[in-house]
Amino acid sequence: MPTAHEKEKMVSQKLKCLGKEVNEMIDKKQGPFIELPVRTLTNVYFDPKSQTIKLGDKTSQRQFLNIAHTRKFMQTVLVASEINKLVEEKVNVSIRDLYYALKHTIEGTNENTFEEQSESDPVIEDLEASIDLLREELHLTATSKGIIVGDMKIKDGKDTIDLNKMGSGGWGVPSNVEPDRIEIKDLSADYILFIEKDAVWKRFNEDGYWKKNKCIIITGKGQPARAERRLVQRLNHEFKLPVYALMDADPWGMYIYSVIKQGSISLSYSEEKLATPATQYLGLTTKDVDTFKIPKEVTIKLTQLDIKRINEMKSYEWFKKKPWQEEFDRMKEKNYKLELEALSRKGIRFITQTYVPQKIESKDFLP
Repeated sequence: MPTAHEKEKMVSQKLKCLGKEVNEMIDKKQGPFIELPVRTLTNVYFDPKSQTIKLGDKTSQRQFLNIAHTRKFMQTVLVASEINKLVEEKVNVSIRDLYYALKHTIEGTNENTFEEQSESDPVIEDLEASIDLLREELHLTATSKGIIVGDMKIKDGKDTIDLNKMGSGGWGVPSNVEPDRIEIKDLSADYILFIEKDAVWKRFNEDGYWKKNKCIIITGKGQPARAERRLVQRLNHEFKLPVYALMDADPWGMYIYSVIKQGSISLSYSEEKLATPATQYLGLTTKDVDTFKIPKEVTIKLTQLDIKRINEMKSYEWFKKKPWQEEFDRMKEKNYKLELEALSRKGIRFITQTYVPQKIESKDFLP
């Protein structure tokens, strides 16, 4: 594993190589261009070997002399140059900071380099894909929202943090959890429970579930950020911990599970560093209504949007396995969905004392 210094040197070399290629084209009086991977659905595929969503090998040229590309070309060079400065100065900034650092009126014109952050963010992703690095490795951060607790210690810079002693709030997962920034120490756990919702995570923490059941509990408070996904992948790869996903029984919760497991289409260029294919779906499912005798009155009728999303997911390669097809069909047949909080109808601690322990013991998972 490269040291922080070695990684920074490698990142800087990749960025300078990009700049050198542009300069050489200009010196030869050629129209300069930057070669970038095509980041559209047509260049995304599911790789059965790695069990992750990947970006294909199609590329396109961002050409300075093509009037449709000129502005984007300028923005790409600006972002690459600024990131190289950050790396050399060993400074981390937010993607919002980067946007403001680069936004200015071009001399002699009324044009701004960037009008909105929605222009700079895709350029960052283009560079990530082009040089095969996460934005965290480019010294860029985003707002973090995940929380985690369990029997382990984290060395964050010079500070050692005991996740046993985080109280009711847990430890806030930072945006950069790369090995050269975050070291995992003294881990004692049998598995990871990835919980969709913050409120449900709080129930598990308050009930001391992780202490009684020797596990790590984490939430991304809905759709998880890259940091939570990366940290879970590290725990799985480095410590061989199984990962169980606890989500709402609706197409949105199930899609979040698939993002944790296989990755997302939008981040297909980096999913080998983010996805955890070993993740198993613990629940909730529509079948649980009968298994656990959940009262029908806590179910929620499907909307037309839900049905549309279910049909879309049924066609995804990573949801083609028979148990998932049966679950989607059952959901449409029953015409309802459920939230995890619906289990409270069976008792406030039913989810921590009965539902999850029983599902894990019986290995009642969806693949």
